[in-house]
Amino acid sequence: MSKIVIAKYERNNELFEIFVDSDLAYEFITGKIKDPLKTLDIEEIFKDAKKGERQGNEKIKKIFGTNDISKIAEIILKNGEVPITTEQKNNLLEEKRKQIIEIISRNSIDPRTNAPNPPLRIENAMKQAKITINPFKSATDQIDEIVKKINMLIPIKFTNIKLVVTIPPEFSNRCYGLLKQYGLKSEQWLSNGSLQANLEFPAGMKADFFDKINKLTQAKADIKIIE
Repeated sequence: MSKIVIAKYERNNELFEIFVDSDLAYEFITGKIKDPLKTLDIEEIFKDAKKGERQGNEKIKKIFGTNDISKIAEIILKNGEVPITTEQKNNLLEEKRKQIIEIISRNSIDPRTNAPNPPLRIENAMKQAKITINPFKSATDQIDEIVKKINMLIPIKFTNIKLVVTIPPEFSNRCYGLLKQYGLKSEQWLSNGSLQANLEFPAGMKADFFDKINKLTQAKADIKIIE
């Protein structure tokens, strides 16, 4: 059976608490359900849930910028402290760790070689730096602090690459979706029916893009890197 627990969020020395179903809260945090209201046992915001003391509407609006219970519950669940089982917490930590490694690897390069940083290199650096991951904080919000620490061990640079890609007519339709995934900025249809596209995306994704576009066009795409 699931149980009702108190999720807490503290800011500016003010405490905001909600009663949630622990299993449903975990499913919301992991993205299995989308509606935060489904996790609530009661649609109220408390300053002391155990005593039943409700938080003031003015303080709620000041901190969250809204009195919408759905939006407030989402913020508390994603950024606050939610009591979960050890197994659930370990699963969250592992998932968040993988997300962080992927984000850094895909969006960064080694400035010495301009080559992507492999995920294993990022993972080993995080272990060596003894990085602590917050399972309840979004991966993107933890990137800056983590990069500062591992940058002392391995060189990391975040930069974008700009490309002009010309796709032969017979491959243009099948490639369009891929171009949009990789930061399509503008497009132009040439007189011979070819599609010319301007792209911009993280430099660490260059190898992946080259591999995919060459497979889709039988290596007939013309790719030029803009300096």
